[in-house]
Amino acid sequence: MHNNPALIHGVEVKTVRVYVDERGIVAEILRSDDPMFERFGQVYYATCNPGVVKAWHYHKIHTDYLYCIHGSTKVGLYDDRQDSPTHGVANTFVLGPYSHLVIKVPPGVLHGNMCLGDEPCILVNVPTHVYDPSDEYKLDPFDPSIPYHWPVKSR
Repeated sequence: MHNNPALIHGVEVKTVRVYVDERGIVAEILRSDDPMFERFGQVYYATCNPGVVKAWHYHKIHTDYLYCIHGSTKVGLYDDRQDSPTHGVANTFVLGPYSHLVIKVPPGVLHGNMCLGDEPCILVNVPTHVYDPSDEYKLDPFDPSIPYHWPVKSR
């Protein structure tokens, strides 16, 4: 589910096909033949505990592909790129069992997430490059210069 007047320039959203039968579920998160796919760097997941906000950060080099595999999460994006046609635009997505979306987050777009509900959420990321700490830039989740509201004050 997303409620965004306009997507941030470079952000793409894919609805994941979920196949369900009596044996269980298969969800094709990202395929090399998806129009949004650029390249493969690695796959990892991160948990986020209830009431916690993990924001803001961005990368100058790599693109992230985010998908929630357990629980529910609010993903926030903010375009702080001075040369972007959508500079100043924010997007919000709720990912979870009723919203099977992959969110492509291009370089330079601030992003973060917070857990919704009473159990930890698990967010899978398929970035285009192997993690390099020198390409991760962090800001305070409650930085007043970023016009975005996280409903709790936790880190």
